[in-house]
Amino acid sequence: MVLCGAFLISFSAVWVKVAGVPATTSAFYRVFFGFLFLLPATLAIGELRKYPKAHIRPITLCGIAFAFDLVFWHASINYIGPGLATIIGNFQVFLMAACGVVFYGEKLKKRFLLALPLAITGLFMVIGFNFADLSANYRLGVFFGLMTAICYTVYLILLRNIQSTPNTHFRFAPLMFISLISSLSLAPAMLATDTSFAIPSVSSGLALLCLGLFSQCIGWVMIASAMPRINASLTGLILLLQPSLSFLWDVLIFGRPTSSLQWLGVTVTLAAIYMGFTGSRRK
Repeated sequence: MVLCGAFLISFSAVWVKVAGVPATTSAFYRVFFGFLFLLPATLAIGELRKYPKAHIRPITLCGIAFAFDLVFWHASINYIGPGLATIIGNFQVFLMAACGVVFYGEKLKKRFLLALPLAITGLFMVIGFNFADLSANYRLGVFFGLMTAICYTVYLILLRNIQSTPNTHFRFAPLMFISLISSLSLAPAMLATDTSFAIPSVSSGLALLCLGLFSQCIGWVMIASAMPRINASLTGLILLLQPSLSFLWDVLIFGRPTSSLQWLGVTVTLAAIYMGFTGSRRK
């Protein structure tokens, strides 16, 4: 299930690119359509009625953080492509590990201390060591990718706190509420910036529907349901399928030019991300 979920989510950036709409628009429709798909499932198994009111405030903050995460990520995709934007967003692994040390008393292994400089080196192998020579839009795309990692870290920490509450395991309700709150957060932002809600074509609409159904709904439900049943290191290895495939789809579908050095950089970065994922010990 985790493998299938990661495979489905690997197409997220592809759907965003194919949709061809502003970053805020694609982010809005991802969570709005995701909410519409998750609502009947939540109602069918009675989770909406059982969901604790005490979670409303943290789940609201979680939804807002996820809205920012999506906007930054979708903007990064438009500037530097689906593959690289997804890989940079996965630097959240290192931020999560740092938060684990500060807030949860986790200890870092030696491999983590090696993983961070290795990941940065791999990233520069992909984007080039002369960062100042890159175009302004490309540098902006890298910046948005790093902001994605920060917002995604905040989202995961909030979600972790919600899900760790005893006797409050829900399959659909948390993601449904997050999707609803994210869409309610993004809609006013679109109105304030005169961003259009219009879906320009049938192909764009289908891409946004797929983004909501497969990325926001089915893929994450599969991962969230199965993750507690396998160990963390295996989970980390499987979830690396998502950025790996996202980069591959970028090359195969959108013809991203990639040199041998850049392929090596991708491999080094993904290996470092896995080392970072498995480089902390929980108390």
